[in-house]
Amino acid sequence: MRIFRSVRRDARGATAIEYGLIAALIAVAAITAMGKVGSKLQNTFNNVSNRV
Repeated sequence: MRIFRSVRRDARGATAIEYGLIAALIAVAAITAMGKVGSKLQNTFNNVSNRV
């Protein structure tokens, strides 16, 4: 029973999981944003190339 109480009071694992989830969410958002910017940039370069 003592081990169960100490595990229940220890919040370090939960904090680490929360930080991991936040980092994953930021990574997904960054990848999505970079993909959209990349495709728009590619379209811009294609337009410039076609006009030259």
